[in-house]
Amino acid sequence: MIVRDFNKIVKDERDRVVSDANWTSVRMLLAQDGMGFSFHITFLEAGSEHTFHYKNHFESVYCMQGKGTITDLATGETHEITPGVMYALNEHDKHTLKAEEELVMACCFNPPVTGTEVHQEDGSYAPAKELAD
Repeated sequence: MIVRDFNKIVKDERDRVVSDANWTSVRMLLAQDGMGFSFHITFLEAGSEHTFHYKNHFESVYCMQGKGTITDLATGETHEITPGVMYALNEHDKHTLKAEEELVMACCFNPPVTGTEVHQEDGSYAPAKELAD
């Protein structure tokens, strides 16, 4: 059984806290935990806009707090993001996420991230195999 305390991770396990332009992600589960997915609590700053394209990962996201929108860049369709809304990038969907208010999101990635990823220019993470090399 794996039990982790978000507050303890933020305070004592800074290697599990990843930040980039206008977002911070607390990595509760990583690839090394052997669960087949990773689980994160991610904070996106109010007024920020992010374009991502997880070509090598599937992601599902549940909004716990805040308000924003997600736009599917292939179709142009935009959806409101508010507490209780979940979206799943089941086709490696390239998307833009806008945070009107600070968004607090629970995120799962498959395959799991290792915690060392950084977004590439195209908004993706490298495949896990490349990270291990």
